[in-house]
Amino acid sequence: MNTPSETFLLLEKLFRPRAIGIIGANPDPIAGGYFARIMKDKIKVPMYLFNPKYAGQELLGSKCYASVLDKELEGVIIDYVILAVRAELCPSILEELGQKGVHFVTIFASGFGEIGKHDLERKILQIARKYGMRIIGPNCLGIYVPSSGIYNGGNQSKKEGNFSAIFQSGGLAVNTAQLAVSYGVYISKVVSIGNAIDLTYPDFMEYFLHDPKTRIIGLYLEHLKNQEVGRRFFNIARECNLNKKPVILWRAGYGEATKKAIVSHTGGLAGNNKIWEAVAKQTGSCLVHNSTELAALASAFKLTKLPASRKIGLIGIGGGSTIEAGDALEKKGILIPQLTDKTIKRFSRFLAEVNTSFTNPLDLGAEGAYPHKYYRVISVLDKDPNIDAIVFVKDPERFATVQDEIIIDKDIDIDVNKLFIKFISKAKKSCKKPMYCVMLKINEGFEEYKSRLNFKLKLLNRGVPVFESFDLMATVLDHLNSYREFLQKNLRPRSGS
Repeated sequence: MNTPSETFLLLEKLFRPRAIGIIGANPDPIAGGYFARIMKDKIKVPMYLFNPKYAGQELLGSKCYASVLDKELEGVIIDYVILAVRAELCPSILEELGQKGVHFVTIFASGFGEIGKHDLERKILQIARKYGMRIIGPNCLGIYVPSSGIYNGGNQSKKEGNFSAIFQSGGLAVNTAQLAVSYGVYISKVVSIGNAIDLTYPDFMEYFLHDPKTRIIGLYLEHLKNQEVGRRFFNIARECNLNKKPVILWRAGYGEATKKAIVSHTGGLAGNNKIWEAVAKQTGSCLVHNSTELAALASAFKLTKLPASRKIGLIGIGGGSTIEAGDALEKKGILIPQLTDKTIKRFSRFLAEVNTSFTNPLDLGAEGAYPHKYYRVISVLDKDPNIDAIVFVKDPERFATVQDEIIIDKDIDIDVNKLFIKFISKAKKSCKKPMYCVMLKINEGFEEYKSRLNFKLKLLNRGVPVFESFDLMATVLDHLNSYREFLQKNLRPRSGS
């Protein structure tokens, strides 16, 4: 078994290859042609295309070769290859890749253990072992690394971030990576591992633990191959969390239909749900149930510090919405305590007493239409010792008709939502406690959608996480606090130290 430093150096050749190859390249946007197209003009290292059918021809602006053993490529180092051919062709091509000295191979094809062809899996693994190659997959999309210009999905962001993830599903790897961007989270590295007959979760998690460019780790997991992998997974997940690289675990397989689908998808069994809940608790991992929860939680970890307690100040606009919010939050163990008399007295100095409530949760009523008052409310809450985080409800559609009332000088065209962004940004800079926005959907339509998206992006760019429902907000806050509680329990200083 490799030491942590050896594993890190080994996988560096995967995520930072000197050159890559695509076997099965073709003019069509499928199989090898798919990978060649999505990386054309984006890849930051040399990319070589292979297909005997098109040998000597030009494909997508690059010369196509018959084999990696072509004499013209003698001396060319190719660290990473995407093998996009039929399953039965893989063994003979792997022999050539081994002779070439390729370090890593993503096997794109399905048709292995998930349909009962375990002998074929064993054969390709035996070949890989003979040459010291490592396999990603089979039945997967491989890696997405913006810093190297390596993509496994179309229209993926070129911007590098600090979120790394491992997915058994290629489609979910692509979709969730793009969803994360919509929550202000950018990718460092994403790996689609499919059947994971060789490299699997603990291998990549160990790399992420030591990777300075990874701060948050996401996982989509259907099953683990065996007890040895399970033990390694447990230990490395706990180590990642204790080193303050939170692990967000989306574990599939709660329903009977899902369990059957997993067998046909990657050829594994889902496992016992209670066991996975215990694993998450003991390792400090955050167990989520869908891609939205995974992306939203990653956003909160990225943009804010951990709350010091489960006690929050909640700012609402309208009694009904604050009641709805309170119910959702308290179901997840989030506390909405009474504010101090000093805080309430401060509110009374600038908030009208009609149609408002100064208790927690706060109901600002029509006063919530005024950006400067919203800022003052957040600032006052930030100083209240009874709360450790601030949740505010704000959407660009609410009070859209009061703009004329707010702007005294009718000759000045000012967008109230821009004012809100300005004042919330000001609050973010001055406040010590983490802030979160819940942006509810009131109306549906293109203009409303565009307005909400623009408002959300502006807040994300200023370091304020935005969530579309109280239930999602409650789930995120519960996980953030559970993670903090895990760290406090397990990182307590020893007596006398």
